[in-house]
This record gives sequence, structure tokens and C-alpha cells, in this order.
Amino acid sequence: MNFIEGQTIVHPHHGPARVQSITTRTIRKVESRYLILEIKETNLIVGVPMDQAQSVGLRAVFNQAEVERLFEVFRAPSDPEEEQWARRTKDAQENLRTGDIYAAAAVVRNLIRRRSRSHLSPMEKSMLKEAQKPLVTEIGLSLGISADQAETLLETQVGLGEDQHEDIPEVDESPLQQTAPR
Repeated sequence: MNFIEGQTIVHPHHGPARVQSITTRTIRKVESRYLILEIKETNLIVGVPMDQAQSVGLRAVFNQAEVERLFEVFRAPSDPEEEQWARRTKDAQENLRTGDIYAAAAVVRNLIRRRSRSHLSPMEKSMLKEAQKPLVTEIGLSLGISADQAETLLETQVGLGEDQHEDIPEVDESPLQQTAPR
């Protein structure tokens, strides 16, 4: 993936970020090019060596097909549920640590459905809130809608289940206009 300043990309653990600059740093007499990213949700500044961008998992913002695939995960049946909350929480945390957005979507789906059937533990509530943030932000960026609209759309898709689906808005290319080719 090629990067340009001002481009919006996605960091697997921090969510959507803007390429603030591309710099050269010398560490132990070795020059390396770095991407300086500003994380949209937190305004955190993160430096990533360009030669490690792929292994870190930096990627372009979702296109229409990827948004539709994400919504398919939301509508899919819930995963079998572990009875013990500690084991259930550990499994969810392991899935979130992978940095895979589709695994995060499955965790969010399962927690939202569990919340509608029974109470979530304080740990599960916190996990849901944190796991949902980057998904909502990326859906909003991809579709050109507000965070509130993106959250409502996410919750609607989770509630629809596998047999129904609602029309998904077209991806708004305007936030992606400075995106380098995939």
C-alpha cells in the first residue's frame, strides 16, 4: 500500500488515522522512513516504520464491498456462548487482540445480542464500548455519515439477524479522495 500525507487509513488497534507526515528517523545509525499517524478518535500521535506497515496491519478505509461484508458479520448468527463469564470475556479479549476488524465485529455482535437477552457484566460493558468505537468510526468514514448514524446502523444490522437485511448506504468516496491505490 502506498501512503500520502493527509490520507485516511486504519490502524488495527487504534482505528482510523490520518497520515500526518512521512519522516526519516535515524536509529542506531540506520535511517528508516516512518509514517506519523494522528488517530482520529483520540488525537494520539503514533509512529510506524513504513517497512513494517503491512505487518502492523495498516490498511485503507473500507470500500462498499468491505462495508457489506462487515454488515454480514453483524447479521450472522451469534457464536456459541460460554456459560462462565470469565471464559467468555477471555475469549472475546483474545479475538479483539488479533486486530482483525471482522473478529471485532463478531465480538460486538455477540455482546449486543447478549445485552438484549440479559445483563452484561461491567467488564463486558466496557469491552463492548471500546470494541464498538473503531467500528462506528470506520462505518461513519466509509459511508459519510455521523457517528450517531453509524452506531444506529450497526445496532440495526446486529438486530436484523441473518435472514433479513436493510439497504446499506453507498460508500462516500469524499473522505477517501486522498487515498492511494490499494
